[in-house]
Amino acid sequence: MPLMPGAEPYHHEAGQIGVLLCHGFTGSPQSMRPWAEFLAGHGVSVSLPRQPGHGTRWQEMNRTRWEDWYAEVEKAFAVLQGRCAEVFVAGLSLGGCLALRLAEVHGRAISGVVAVNPSITNDVPLMRLAPLLKWFVPSVPGVANDVKKPGVTELAYSRTPVKAAASLPSLWSLVQADLAKLKQPLLVYHSLEDHVVKPTSVAIIRRRVPQATIEELTDSYHVATLDNDAHRIFAGSLDFIRTHASVPLQRD
Repeated sequence: MPLMPGAEPYHHEAGQIGVLLCHGFTGSPQSMRPWAEFLAGHGVSVSLPRQPGHGTRWQEMNRTRWEDWYAEVEKAFAVLQGRCAEVFVAGLSLGGCLALRLAEVHGRAISGVVAVNPSITNDVPLMRLAPLLKWFVPSVPGVANDVKKPGVTELAYSRTPVKAAASLPSLWSLVQADLAKLKQPLLVYHSLEDHVVKPTSVAIIRRRVPQATIEELTDSYHVATLDNDAHRIFAGSLDFIRTHASVPLQRD
């Protein structure tokens, strides 16, 4: 299946600190590429995989489930772990959920987590109907491109594949059930105006992960990694890595 131009994965080998970046549901690596390049420019080894079914056509995504997306980021984590002394994980939206799941599963092997507008609960009425709708309709209107900054477009599907969406509740349930396993430092960026993910997810994290630091974004919508607060996220994540890594960055 041909890729959308710009949806290609991104990898950069640098120093002994690695960061795995996870893009969001129906999105692509394009939404994370500026963040990846910023970290790479500061001596971080970066892996930004394209999750199966993303960056092509929404029909292709309907052949995939959350287990497929998780398997891809799990594989990328294993590669980073094999060449880096320390690995951090980060993600946007559902990518933040995948990053949290990786940290729950791998424990001390992950040094810290950065999540931007993470989605970890079923708080959209249409999503609650997805397990039933999947038998009747293949897609519904998409949730992409929630960006405040003029002239910026997220490379993502205009339709939400319902069969793929119907697999999300089981992932959300797993992540919520294991939040107590998170012992790593956690930095969460939360847009005060988000038209895709409601504040419920961040509220759950705030309540159940005591070491979480929540930073509010006042000038961005959901896809904050492409929005007006993007540089704040990039610089803040770099400071987070410097603070919690036990080995130095290759260069500044």
